Amino acid sequence: MYMNDRFQKAQFASILGIVVNLILAVIKGIGGILGNSRALLADAVHSASDVLSSIAVLVGIRAAQKPPDSEHPYGHGKAENIATLIVAILLAVVGLEILMDAISVIWSETESNTSMLALYIVLFSILVKESLFQYKNRLGNKINSPAIIADAWHHRSDAISSLIAFIGIGLSIWGANSEIPFLAYLDPIASAIIAVIIMWMGFSLGKEAVKISLEIVLDEEDTKKFLDTINKIEGVKKIDALHARSHGSYVIIDAKISVDSDITVDEGHTIAVNVKEKLMKQHEGVQDVHVHVNPYH
Repeated sequence: MYMNDRFQKAQFASILGIVVNLILAVIKGIGGILGNSRALLADAVHSASDVLSSIAVLVGIRAAQKPPDSEHPYGHGKAENIATLIVAILLAVVGLEILMDAISVIWSETESNTSMLALYIVLFSILVKESLFQYKNRLGNKINSPAIIADAWHHRSDAISSLIAFIGIGLSIWGANSEIPFLAYLDPIASAIIAVIIMWMGFSLGKEAVKISLEIVLDEEDTKKFLDTINKIEGVKKIDALHARSHGSYVIIDAKISVDSDITVDEGHTIAVNVKEKLMKQHEGVQDVHVHVNPYH
């Protein structure tokens, strides 16, 4: 039930992102041409990259929804991390493109004749993209979806890009009206700074995705709740070992327990089944538990 509900929410968020980004990319593109704004055209490209990232996330969460099979006995949860890695790479690439464009503009001498239409479109984009970030970031943390969280930060990077475009366009218009040409250089300088921030976002998300893909086990603080649950189960004399590892959006647990050496194999098996059921029932997000039974001496 948890996985189905989680999938439905993540799928809706991804489709919403795709539709909104497509609309914004078209509006910004047309506005950039009609408003004679290079910054707005670049921002349109950024919104188009968001469409690709949302599609990658949608494919990832669909793949992660597939049940375990013979080739993937632990499920397909890591598909979300692959989607996260794709989004991270897109952020890095977009950030690099913005940086290169900013450097190009700084070294060129171009006159600006941007209209107020571009300014209004960028302001609208900032409000929409920040709203999408808030929605997806909260949802991603609520349903423990690294792909949705990564996509949320891509929306935030687009909002930042739009904010820079807003400042640049505003200064460009003001500079043209006040005959202060050097103000135009503040836009590419600020864009270069934000480009570095966007690339850092991509690096951070990519690093986290790789870490989870390597199946690093959860630390003692995160596994304490699992230990407490097992210790309360009748028949468990001792917990010999417990390893919980993240497998995308869910957790797989390997536990070794000791039971009375005088009980039957069937009784020991019953205790192990009880351990598995309790862990999966009491801890949302635990997808599977493997229990090994040892004799207690």
